[in-house]
Amino acid sequence: MFAIVRTGGKQYRVAAGDKIVVEKIPGDAGSTVSLDDVLLAGEGAELKDVKGLSVSAEIIAQAKAEKVIVFKKRRRHNYRRRNGHRQQHTILKILSVGGEAPAKKASKAKADAPAAAEA
Repeated sequence: MFAIVRTGGKQYRVAAGDKIVVEKIPGDAGSTVSLDDVLLAGEGAELKDVKGLSVSAEIIAQAKAEKVIVFKKRRRHNYRRRNGHRQQHTILKILSVGGEAPAKKASKAKADAPAAAEA
């Protein structure tokens, strides 16, 4: 089974056992995270309903990307600036695709409020 998840403003196609590099997610190496923003899921050519679907992943490492050099120059003005930047990212190993997403407390509270108002 595969899924397309959105995290850090990007979309990733994942399956159980895959390793992906995403924007930094808080957590320590070895901890488990749940990616709840599932856009599409399926098995083979069949698509599944994504309502309440979740992807479970384990954080392998918190690392930095390769250095990107930012060089600015203005001709004939003796202006040169050189900066470097290393983006933080997280390496994830996908454990399972298709688990149930945890119910949000806010939606449960809203569901209980109208019932209490009617009584």
